[in-house]
Amino acid sequence: MKRGKLILGLVIILTAFSFNESQIFNTSLKINIRNELGNIEEGASVQLFGSEEDYRNETNPVTAVEITDKKGSVKFKELEAKIYFINAKKGDKNNIGAGVQTDALEEGKLNKLTVIIE
Repeated sequence: MKRGKLILGLVIILTAFSFNESQIFNTSLKINIRNELGNIEEGASVQLFGSEEDYRNETNPVTAVEITDKKGSVKFKELEAKIYFINAKKGDKNNIGAGVQTDALEEGKLNKLTVIIE
C-alpha cells in the first residue's frame, strides 16, 4: 500500500513540473559568416534588426553587436520567433544585397544560417 502511494505521489509531482519544449529552450539564432570565397570570417560584427526600415537606417537594433569567433560564428539568445534583418560587416565587406533577412525563427529551437559578406 505504501509503495502505491509513493508511486502515485511521484506521478503527481512529475506532472506538476512537466514543461513543454518551448518553455525549456529559448529561441536562438546561430549565424556563420563567410566571405565570397566561402572562407570563415573571424572578427566580423553582426547585429539584428526587427524591421527592414530599421535595418536600412541602422536604428533600433534588437541585439547588441556581436563579433564572430574563430569559427566565424555568433549566437543570439532569447529571441522572438519572427523574421530578423541581419547587418554583418568586416572592414569593407558586408552582406548588403546578399542575404539580409532570416526566415521566421522556429520557437524554442536553435536556428542556424550562413551569411556571405563581400
